[in-house]
Amino acid sequence: MCGIAGWFDKKKDFRQEKEVLNRMAEKIRHRGADSGGLMIGEGIGLVHRRLAVIDVENGLQPMTMRQGHRVCTIVYNGELYNTDEVREELEGLGFGFRTHSDTEVVLAAYLCWGGNCVEKLNGIFAFAVYDEERKSLFMARDRIGVKPLFFYQYDQGLIFASEVPCLLTHPMVKPMVSEEGLYELFLMGPGRSLGQGIFKGIEELLPGECAFFDGEKLYRRRYYTLTAKEYGGDASQALTEVRELLTDAIERQLVSDVPLCCFLSGGLDSSIISYVAAQKRRRDGDSPIDTYSIDYLDNDKYFQSSLFQPTPDSEFIGLMANAIGSNHHNVTIDNTELFEALCPAVEARGFPGMTDVDASLWLFCGKIKEDFTVALSGECADELFGGYPWYHHQEILFEETFPWSRSLAVRRSILKKGLLPQGEDYVRQKYMDTCVHTEKLPSDSPLDRRMREMFSLNFYWFMQTLLDRKDRMSMAHSLEVRVPFCDYRIVDYAFNLPWTIKALNGREKGIVREAFRGLLPDVIIDRKKSPYPKTHHPLYFQLCAAEVKKILADKTSPLYELLDRNGVERIIEQPDSIVSPWYGQLMKAPQILAYLIQLYYWFRRYQVTIG
Repeated sequence: MCGIAGWFDKKKDFRQEKEVLNRMAEKIRHRGADSGGLMIGEGIGLVHRRLAVIDVENGLQPMTMRQGHRVCTIVYNGELYNTDEVREELEGLGFGFRTHSDTEVVLAAYLCWGGNCVEKLNGIFAFAVYDEERKSLFMARDRIGVKPLFFYQYDQGLIFASEVPCLLTHPMVKPMVSEEGLYELFLMGPGRSLGQGIFKGIEELLPGECAFFDGEKLYRRRYYTLTAKEYGGDASQALTEVRELLTDAIERQLVSDVPLCCFLSGGLDSSIISYVAAQKRRRDGDSPIDTYSIDYLDNDKYFQSSLFQPTPDSEFIGLMANAIGSNHHNVTIDNTELFEALCPAVEARGFPGMTDVDASLWLFCGKIKEDFTVALSGECADELFGGYPWYHHQEILFEETFPWSRSLAVRRSILKKGLLPQGEDYVRQKYMDTCVHTEKLPSDSPLDRRMREMFSLNFYWFMQTLLDRKDRMSMAHSLEVRVPFCDYRIVDYAFNLPWTIKALNGREKGIVREAFRGLLPDVIIDRKKSPYPKTHHPLYFQLCAAEVKKILADKTSPLYELLDRNGVERIIEQPDSIVSPWYGQLMKAPQILAYLIQLYYWFRRYQVTIG
């Protein structure tokens, strides 16, 4: 993986803008610590920071390729999982290759097929290609949205980058937030609307979107969306197809020229990935796979079972590691260390995020990076295969609201009265737009129609928040984390799988469980869904509460005119009164306070103004 950035403006002499481009490069150095590159041409400046994973010796960027009179240069962030197939097709069309890197394949694909090249690619990516002959810029993002690409457009130019803080180093991009941005931060956060860059003027390419910019107009196109199709098979056929699809996706993502490991929580998803990785290693005669898990100091003393988190991971991790013979490492996070990582996590994400869940992943990835450059993780299975409780509880399933943030009452309680008056309408419209634009079939039952809507809501909202988190927290340490469940073939298949098959035997992810029964221990197959762990230690709450009290006392604070002091103090004094999570499954009183800490830091750090 890498970091990319660039600036396209036909009227600019970029020899005089080298300092700006160098600042942008420095801001994304963490995404690619191995090397960097800068290309300055007529009307274009391209920046690249490289994390070398495939063809370490070659594949330097920006990379230029010539075909006849056409010359194109690419900056690319990602991994292509069907490199061999695409390269073979291009070779059949007369293209030659001097490296083994997927970057060269993507660039050749653009030269061959233009903007339609994205439809040939299976991978996680964000890239930009400058076409010297046409004096145009092409940008694209992978179908699922695993890799980010933000941009800022002005009259005759466009600036782009892998991360928002990189854009903010540019003198033309100001850290200003409009009322819509405040809606996103306080009423939607830590989620974001698709394409919403929070700051005025900053946008993000959507998952499955590409765009051409000719110096005057930006032409955007969605080349991938969820498409409803009839499923003609039965449960028996689905068991085979799910097992084969997942196995193929995982094995494709095990290709690496640098050390690779797996996350292992003892849950179904990471256990499947670790099992397939271990089996392939064994067949290839390689050393055992390394696996990593995370826990918090003294969590065994304070763990509290709930609907959303029924069991701790520690009971299952050792069992699974022994079953596959992995070389297992357990990373234990100290609660003070976790609290202190809240602000570095904001630096990494560029926005206030999922608080301790972001911070712990930031620490976890830093530890893994000491020995590994690539890891595989089990994110996104729950969104695709109905793993969350809100898929299975009728009182939540048919509520006309985002199921991970069902009420704005707690959010309203911490805001000053009268602030963001159109907030409820804003949130509801976002929800309704997603449901209305979800494709359905006339043959769908009422339940299957609703499940398609739930799939879209989870795919375009909740899952994107988790993918943001995974990308930023890992790439902050130059660690590439791959997510096999995000193979678009799996997404397409899962969207069109009838609910009675998907929830086989009435279980969350029932079809996935049964597809791997007999390969994984039954206790793992039958384990009830439990999310990425949070800390239950009272010390974490105490640290957050003390910090928020300081923030409330700071009359110069950017939050002073936004927060209702009494509402925040009620959370500090009566943490058990927070019954429904702020966001997701685990954000309750400690995490709400942590979110306020992250907001405060974010406003201060980027000197954010409201206007």
